[in-house]
Amino acid sequence: MRMQVQIMVNLPIQDNEVPDLREAVGWGRRDKDYPALFERCNFWAGARDETGKLIAFGYVCGMGLEHGYVEDIIVHPSKQKQGIGVKLVKALIEEAKSFGLGILTVSFDEHNANFYKTTGFTVSSGGVLYLD
Repeated sequence: MRMQVQIMVNLPIQDNEVPDLREAVGWGRRDKDYPALFERCNFWAGARDETGKLIAFGYVCGMGLEHGYVEDIIVHPSKQKQGIGVKLVKALIEEAKSFGLGILTVSFDEHNANFYKTTGFTVSSGGVLYLD
């Protein structure tokens, strides 16, 4: 059953909520990134469940000129495979258009290629260098 959620752009988020969500999907918490991320990124979007818990999050960063980078698309494990991630990315794409961006890029693991194709991205090669 697909859960009906409302994706909200720049919704208020407490400093611990994204780290909690990151931890739920098995990523490092990166507590030190919050609230600095909200002050530095172009915009973010997310969704809450019926109890108010943050269940989805993603953001777009960059110089705020032509090019933006989609980052940290996260959906709580208990809410995955319900279309929430697709709605989240599509909301970020629409906000990017309103923001005046002309190009969005995203980096992802190969097993996520079909997800990003579904949201409109063209899969191409690239590289990642982890510095920490």
